[in-house]
Order: sequence, then C-alpha cells, then structure tokens
Amino acid sequence: MYHNILVPISLDDDRDTARSVDVARALNSGDGQITFLHVVEHLPQYTSNLLPIDHLERVKAVASEKLTPLLNGLTNARIEIVEGHAGRGIIDYAVFNGAECIVIASHQPGLQDYLLGSTAARVVRHAHCAVHVIR
Repeated sequence: MYHNILVPISLDDDRDTARSVDVARALNSGDGQITFLHVVEHLPQYTSNLLPIDHLERVKAVASEKLTPLLNGLTNARIEIVEGHAGRGIIDYAVFNGAECIVIASHQPGLQDYLLGSTAARVVRHAHCAVHVIR
C-alpha cells in the first residue's frame, strides 16, 4: 500500500480515467494522498502570440472543472495542474512531491509511439518510484 499516489490524467482520452481512479484507490493505504495531475503542454511561441493573454488560465480552469468529479468520495485527494512536457512534467512532479507510486493509463501504441515513445513509456523508463500501467 502506498501513502502518496500520483495519477496523471489526460483530458484528450478519458477512457481509462475511471480505471486509473479505481486502481489508485485500491493501492492507497487508506490515509494516503492521491493526486490527480494534468500537464498542460507548452505551445510554440508563434501560436501563443496569437492567443488571448489569459489563454493559459482558461485552459487550467477548464481542466480543473473536468477533473473535479474525480474527487467525489475521496477524502484525501487533490487536483494539480502544471505546465510543461507531459512525460517530463509527470516525472518531475513525482520526484519533487515524493510520489511512491504513479498510476498511469496507456493507450494502444501507434507507429508514432515506436518512433518517439509514448508518455506512459517515458514515465516507466524514467520514474524513480513504482509505476502501475493501466492497459
């Protein structure tokens, strides 16, 4: 059982979100902390100049709104939204916050994943804690 579980959530593909939450609950020590993390990817400079000044705050607000239902029934859970590259952001957050386990969903790999590597694969390779992959 773990006391500090990190559950990265992609808002692009929420098919495995419920399963990730169930696994995190099962792995939780009972009084442990579960953190739902969403990483907002950085945009290229040329596109960010075309967007409204408050674009990032809007994106974070929408993400928080979509993630809030995950907190239902969990007394010691929280939502965190950070900026950066998804794989690196998850790993850095886990290290900085002392995560003992990362519960991450993985999709069926496509050709681009064999060439570049998926976020879940990157987290598995570089995490300094246990990683539970939901297939």
